[in-house]
Amino acid sequence: MKKLIRVLAAFALVLGCLGWMGQQQALALNLSDFAVQSSPVLAAESQSNFSAGTPAGEKTDINNASIRAFTKYRGFYPTLASKIVQNAPYEKVEDVMNIPELSESQKKRLQANLDNFEAGEIRERYVGGNDRFNPGVNW
Repeated sequence: MKKLIRVLAAFALVLGCLGWMGQQQALALNLSDFAVQSSPVLAAESQSNFSAGTPAGEKTDINNASIRAFTKYRGFYPTLASKIVQNAPYEKVEDVMNIPELSESQKKRLQANLDNFEAGEIRERYVGGNDRFNPGVNW
């Protein structure tokens, strides 16, 4: 009798495991039916450079951009970008060359990229609080 109970218990255990594995496969198949489709709206939003709302391909506004807007420029993020943001506002783009404590290599990088920047009118919604240092954008 004990032997029969052990065999039935082992059979039930094996049957339960097979049923559980079947449910996992069915769950995996059902989840694949809900694949995320790309959206043209999301694709357009993801191309933004987060620099005061300017679309990709336009100049970065050094008076309103967060430090993360400078990630597209090699050698700017985080040190040089922080210096640019901390010393804003600027009347004209060339004023960034007057930032105190710039190294020679930082000056060369700035000089090489001056055409990529603009000194726009300061907008409180972009420079208020600490949003320029941590805009809350997850990359």
